[in-house]
Amino acid sequence: MSTIDVREGQYGDKITAVEPGGIEFIPLEERHGRPRDLFWTWMSPNLEFATVFLGVLAVAVFQLSFWQAVLAIIVGTGLGAVSQGLLSARGPSVGVPQMVLGRSAFGYWGNLLPSAFNTLAAGIGWFAVNSVSGALALNTLTGLPGWLCLVIVVAIMITLGYFGHNLVQAFEKYAFPVLALIFLIASVIVLSKASPGYAGAGGGIGGFLLTVGACFGYTAGWNPYAADYTRYLPPGSSKTAVGLAAGAGVFVSAVVLEVVGAASVTIGGDAMGQPTTAFTSHLPSVVANLTLLAIALGAISANALNVYSGSMSLLTMGVRLPLTLRRAMTALVCGVVGFLVALSGLSDAGSKYEAFLLVISYWIGPWLGVILADWYLRRDPGPLYDRSYTNWAGPIAMVVGVVLSVWLFSNQQKYVGVVPSKVPGVGDIAFEVGFLISFGLYWALRRSPRLA
Repeated sequence: MSTIDVREGQYGDKITAVEPGGIEFIPLEERHGRPRDLFWTWMSPNLEFATVFLGVLAVAVFQLSFWQAVLAIIVGTGLGAVSQGLLSARGPSVGVPQMVLGRSAFGYWGNLLPSAFNTLAAGIGWFAVNSVSGALALNTLTGLPGWLCLVIVVAIMITLGYFGHNLVQAFEKYAFPVLALIFLIASVIVLSKASPGYAGAGGGIGGFLLTVGACFGYTAGWNPYAADYTRYLPPGSSKTAVGLAAGAGVFVSAVVLEVVGAASVTIGGDAMGQPTTAFTSHLPSVVANLTLLAIALGAISANALNVYSGSMSLLTMGVRLPLTLRRAMTALVCGVVGFLVALSGLSDAGSKYEAFLLVISYWIGPWLGVILADWYLRRDPGPLYDRSYTNWAGPIAMVVGVVLSVWLFSNQQKYVGVVPSKVPGVGDIAFEVGFLISFGLYWALRRSPRLA
């Protein structure tokens, strides 16, 4: 790291202070926190309805049996959780956000590509998805107009992202016991009514791979945020402890609620109706109301991270604002744009979610292949703030991985790739293929002096 921008201003562990600076290196005297805190940081944002609905999709849309859905959920979520742990473990030593660290593999300007993807996915896409689920839950619970419910939940989300790292971490910590208790009660009731022997509608290997891809897309959607929440930890923090806490937090919360979502379909009813109402209809009224409240709270927990990390990606693209409010202002921008997108998605939320999850996996698979290959080839990152630093092997490998994998193996309603169109049973393995292509191509290109 020959060129470093160090964050100015005093912040420490203050919760109500606005985090200064933006994407600069966190100085050693500002480091604080413990690795185990990451477990709550990554549990809370997954205790939300978007997680539950992914399990619903596995059975209701991808037509798997209950136990097939459970296996696919574990595989897809496990892959994303492992990469989450690996990327999180680098944060304390490098002291920079995840997308800034990506400049090592992509170069300063080449890194605009994944940063732009993540700005759209995190600050707008995921923000909109979770805002809609939170607003629908609040609408069902209170009867208030949908647009007003959306305004309420988004206002809280933007406030958290505006104040920054410490308030976001504190919110996740204190939201966890509330979310865990309510969802635990709801889960026990749903599982007690479910039919584990549910045979499905013959989704086969295609449905299985679609579920794996969607679960990976959901879990790995957190990967581009990983170091954002570990860069404040002391540089001597145990990498094993950091990786296990982050990976386990994502894995446990996502698997449990996805399985519960799959189980809820086996009870019967309109699983693909108004999503939050369809899920809570299986619960006693008091528990149903508490669950709706938890869904809204969980959406806020998830979007606190989305708007914060979305602002990090936007800054990594080179957006210039006054230093003291640089990150706070970009969080505000991401929140407002995400709100407008969410406003248009209050209807037909379920059908849009499936496609969104798969699209997320299409770019994150190749991006992850490049990031991990670069990490393996050189343990110390290249210059992260040097505008003249180039590494075109990264963008080339990622673009080729995305294009080839989608062209050959995408299996969505709007586009079916070459292989699934001829062999429908193959499902959708675009993210696996994209990862392997980009990993291998980056490895080969790094040997070329012109691109290295």
